[in-house]
Amino acid sequence: MTIIEHLIVDEYGSFISKHQGRLRVTVNKEKRLEAPLIHLQTVLASGRGVSLSTDVIAACAENGIPIHIIDYRGEPVASMYASALIGTVQTRRAQLAAYDTFKGFAAARTLTLGKIRNQSVLLKYVAKYRKEKAPELFAALRDAAIDVVAHEQEVLALQAECVADVREQIMSAEGRAAKRYWGAMKLLVPETLAWPGRKGRAAVDPFNMALNYGYGVLYADIERACVLAGLDPYGGFLHTDRPGKPSLTLDLIEPFRPSVVDRAVLAMVSKGSPLTLDDHGLLESKTRRALAVKVHERLDAPAKYHGKRLSLRSIIQTQARELAIFFRNDAAEFEAYVAQW
Repeated sequence: MTIIEHLIVDEYGSFISKHQGRLRVTVNKEKRLEAPLIHLQTVLASGRGVSLSTDVIAACAENGIPIHIIDYRGEPVASMYASALIGTVQTRRAQLAAYDTFKGFAAARTLTLGKIRNQSVLLKYVAKYRKEKAPELFAALRDAAIDVVAHEQEVLALQAECVADVREQIMSAEGRAAKRYWGAMKLLVPETLAWPGRKGRAAVDPFNMALNYGYGVLYADIERACVLAGLDPYGGFLHTDRPGKPSLTLDLIEPFRPSVVDRAVLAMVSKGSPLTLDDHGLLESKTRRALAVKVHERLDAPAKYHGKRLSLRSIIQTQARELAIFFRNDAAEFEAYVAQW
């Protein structure tokens, strides 16, 4: 019997109900699968036409299982947690107070450095497998990795007592590093996908849409880590405040985009996995499901962190807790996760 830790429901007309310690998924009253609550870690409902009972919400809350809802593009719609998980005060007060201090600047700078370094690491990782078979590609990827990480010097040189004073400079360095990174990634994307380069919400090509959807799946884990650490997902530092914008979640996701989603999607297309679109130009349900599975596999993959081997999911949770400790003045520094290759 396959143990289901991450229940992904994306078929139109699906209904999730609770039945004898399990979550049961049916479509037109036909049972698709059952997932025992004892093993379940997350529930992800994707796309349209998926519904669930209040018994499911109550059972998940009682067992500490978050329910995440994202649309067909991977954009977060809603998340449900047990109400007790969002009742912390001390950490949130410290987090919000940090915005106008050096700590807020330090957090934004550190998370940006983490993203830049992990983009460089991913390029080095994919390059090493091409050193013998494709030396020219190896050299191009290696040079790009060096160019990307060189932008960290600009970020390291910045000093400020409030992140608002240097946000534009941080974002500028991050943006130029990203431009070099995605330029190198273009060398790895199969020409059959006709990838025009990196695009966000307005993307209509399958590779960008796959990245965006993968980020949506990762977003759910990042937000969960923030909530469990007692942080306010909407009180960010690098990303600006805006009603309904989960700025801290967007801050904390940055170092993990390359290691989790970019690597997972690149592996899929490199191995010939199809990224198929439906008649409306959207990712097909089976493609979205395959992407969600691959992202969760990356999140469950082990990596070195603080001298230990932890899953990337555990590292994300640890990072959120370390950020909370930093804001509360229980730690002098905060360091972003940097992958090894």
